[in-house]
Amino acid sequence: MTDAVFLLSGQLTKTGHRLVQRVYYEDTDFSGLVYHARYLHFLERGRTDYLRCLGCQQSDLLAADEEGLVFVVHRMEIDFKMPAKMDDALTILTTTEKAGGAKMVLSQEIRRGDTLLIAAKVVIAVINRHGRPRRLPESVAEKFLQPSN
Repeated sequence: MTDAVFLLSGQLTKTGHRLVQRVYYEDTDFSGLVYHARYLHFLERGRTDYLRCLGCQQSDLLAADEEGLVFVVHRMEIDFKMPAKMDDALTILTTTEKAGGAKMVLSQEIRRGDTLLIAAKVVIAVINRHGRPRRLPESVAEKFLQPSN
């Protein structure tokens, strides 16, 4: 991975992943605050770039074997603590609570500096290319459980 791609994708930490994103006009509603559904976009970017930094490209996982490996959001709980507004620099933090079997559980936060804006728990189902549950390979699970190695 080139340094430029790595910088765009955030960075791995001892506990997971950190990504900084700017709030743009398109992220806000008429009040000037971030529209609630846009937080889903920020959280998805955090999860996708976490995978990228771990060396797990989603297209490669799908093509890795005959069965294919796909991650889909099964359940998401979001607590909206405080709003973000245009021009804020947001930090999206993603950590792994569980990785194994046919699911992963990720905790995510969106912060503005030290202020917690969003707390989310995301249950990811692991399925094959035909939509059936499959086990997460141990080699992939280990990456999520020890991200900074």
